[in-house]
Amino acid sequence: MTQSPEQPLYRYKQHQIHGAWELKNYNVEIQTTGELFAPMGEQPSGYVIFTAEGRLSFTLSAQGRQAPTSPGDHAKLLQSFIAYTGTYRLEDNRWITDVDVAWNPEWVGTQQIRFFQIEGELLTVQTPWRVMPNWPDKGLTRSIVTFQRCPAPEATGDQSAVQG
Repeated sequence: MTQSPEQPLYRYKQHQIHGAWELKNYNVEIQTTGELFAPMGEQPSGYVIFTAEGRLSFTLSAQGRQAPTSPGDHAKLLQSFIAYTGTYRLEDNRWITDVDVAWNPEWVGTQQIRFFQIEGELLTVQTPWRVMPNWPDKGLTRSIVTFQRCPAPEATGDQSAVQG
């Protein structure tokens, strides 16, 4: 594979962050008060996936989302979901994503910076302080997110799940 300036060699080296991680906890801290709140409920769901090729996919869904029954319900669904993807690079304890697709068009073309720490099978993530489009009335906030590494599928004689 030919390297380009946008895809340096280190993106392809093995790193412990590579793989799929399942959401375990999601809280937001308000800078002015130190208050923590769970904007997506006590049991949100989601995943972050890092490929060795330098692509990230992040999806977070609020607890109890329901199918919409009105245009107003459709609008509310935007507030209960976060999703983006793009290429990423690692710099010390940060990953930086160049977003090319997002649930909120304001994020497309931006760089999203996350600070991370891996301890065993847990990935703890913090965002920088920022005004989040889902709750701008809170002012500057930062997300504090914990993921657990997804286990590898059990080895069986049936390869249909892997082969599609």
